[in-house]
Amino acid sequence: MISLFRPGRDAIAPLVTLAAAALTLTVASAQNLDAGKPAAKLFADGCATCHRSPRGLAKGRFSLTLAWFLKDHYVTSSDSAKALADYLVSVDEPPPRAAAKSGAKSGAKPAQSVPRPPKAVQSQ
Repeated sequence: MISLFRPGRDAIAPLVTLAAAALTLTVASAQNLDAGKPAAKLFADGCATCHRSPRGLAKGRFSLTLAWFLKDHYVTSSDSAKALADYLVSVDEPPPRAAAKSGAKSGAKPAQSVPRPPKAVQSQ
């Protein structure tokens, strides 16, 4: 009868297991290169290639849904996505009107335009 036991066969399986465990433990963890960067720097490094300005990119979206979108598509961490979303929402707000500023300083009301009457049509 032929024996299924071969010398050294019992030593191979534990060695393979130990080698796999050693490789798993020695794999370097990924670094987040965006950690600690301000949101304006994140925009300049990652978004300014395609977008000239951060204004208008939030387009009235909620900060949370914008952060989810950025996390899924553009940044590597939730913290970076949240910071970038908050930055985009903050610069998306319209600037205060110059007329409202000057009116508030002088106390006068801004001039209102009066509709003009229609132009007379010449008959032929």
